[in-house]
Amino acid sequence: MLLLAEESFREGGEMLRYLLLSLLFSLSFASQTLQRSISSSPTRINPLLATDSASGEISSWIFGSLVKFDANGSITGDMAQSWEFTDDRTLRFHLKKGIRWHDGVPFTAADVLFTWRWLRREDVITPYKSDFKYVESVEAPDDETVVVRYSQPYFKALSIWMNGIIPEHLWREEKDPMHSRLNRMPVGTGPYLMKRALAVNENIRLYANEAYYEHPPFIKEQIYNYIGDPSTMFMMLKSGRLDIAPLSPLQLERQVGEDFREKFNIYERPANSYTYIGFNLRKKPFNDPKLRKALSMAIDRKEIIDLLFFSHGRPCYGPFMPGSEVYPKDFVAPRYDPAGAEKLLAEAGYDKKHPLEFTLVTNTGNEIRLNAAQIIQRELMAVGVKMKIRAMEWQAFLNSVVFPHNFDAVLLGWNLSLIPDAYPLWHSDSDKKGGFNFVGYHNDEVDRLIEMSEKIVDRKKFARIYRRIFRLIVRDNPYIFLYIPYSITAVKKNIKGVTPSIIGIEYNFIDWKIED
Repeated sequence: MLLLAEESFREGGEMLRYLLLSLLFSLSFASQTLQRSISSSPTRINPLLATDSASGEISSWIFGSLVKFDANGSITGDMAQSWEFTDDRTLRFHLKKGIRWHDGVPFTAADVLFTWRWLRREDVITPYKSDFKYVESVEAPDDETVVVRYSQPYFKALSIWMNGIIPEHLWREEKDPMHSRLNRMPVGTGPYLMKRALAVNENIRLYANEAYYEHPPFIKEQIYNYIGDPSTMFMMLKSGRLDIAPLSPLQLERQVGEDFREKFNIYERPANSYTYIGFNLRKKPFNDPKLRKALSMAIDRKEIIDLLFFSHGRPCYGPFMPGSEVYPKDFVAPRYDPAGAEKLLAEAGYDKKHPLEFTLVTNTGNEIRLNAAQIIQRELMAVGVKMKIRAMEWQAFLNSVVFPHNFDAVLLGWNLSLIPDAYPLWHSDSDKKGGFNFVGYHNDEVDRLIEMSEKIVDRKKFARIYRRIFRLIVRDNPYIFLYIPYSITAVKKNIKGVTPSIIGIEYNFIDWKIED
């Protein structure tokens, strides 16, 4: 069966793991300690190198940035008190006073300058470099002022400074940035800090930064408990050993009773992410747009959502956020058409006697994604396509499959940003080592439009260009865009201060309190 009741343990060893975890939780529980879960180990706790969700989440607690989103999705100051554009190519930041790194050293404008220079190093491999490609210079005329000059008007001139800032006094002597000890034992300016270096597949403890520049978090400690199995995580949540955790639609609809709802508040909203199949466009037959279109037509997105999400999701048909100004209002979504898919497959030389065969690779630790792969496997089989499924541990998946481009197709997810930037995924220049365009998508017109849009400050003009980019990408089918899940989060009712917003529920986490 595709969907098994996640309360049932498949092996006796799982019950032992549950009991051991329960004991560890009870020993570490404190009134102002928040218990979380994490399903994979971070690779590098560094905001400039974090390319997986676990690394990004932990880095966000440790490091500060110059600006950030507020509850309404507008840009506000983080470590910057204010800013102004002195002309269309010059941005001046005025930094907040009194900010210190976790080790007590003052934060100054020199750290911002150093961070920019560090990103420009040839031995720093990160896709975030592309955000800063139009930065011509950064100056620190005094400790509290940063002046950024751009080579041209840039639509992301302000938002790129949401990237975290790293400390010059610690990083300047590091010879190997990609393997530095500081990626395991980070020092930042954020609301939480670490006292012990990161260890693979071990719990992560974050302690409140009592010198945090906004105010010290009321919750004094967060513990990220490494739980690789989703069913174990759900059992720990139901037993009260976790304070906050995501719920799957299956759990919400079939496994959550009144006793659970008495203990937890449940928050639901469309997630700012989508799941997709990405083809290796460098390989035959996936370099054929007609064949990719056939595979897309053979997949019933509604069936996936009905089976896996119990209507807590919506189909995805393109790379930008539905309902946003860059999503074409007159866009007609492609139809589920298995007969049409078979016709296109036949034109490409495939039928049920001579089937197309390929392997779809994804990561372990995401049961929904694995179940989606099985549904897709069955749907493709109905049109004569034999798709094998291979699931790998996350780091092995990235290092031996995704980044070396060693795949036919991958099943992954991507964020839908409030400020979309097509360059990292869809520009030809991002098809390089460490780049996010690992499927190898190349379209000269898309490249041209992306480059044109980067110089557009007028939001309406920018949106018109992005709607054109949207249509071209959808036409080419480099991905099969599958679904946008809903984000469902359970939070214990004794946690006060939770206020949902367009950017989620944790934007004001430092104001949360745990009542006894």
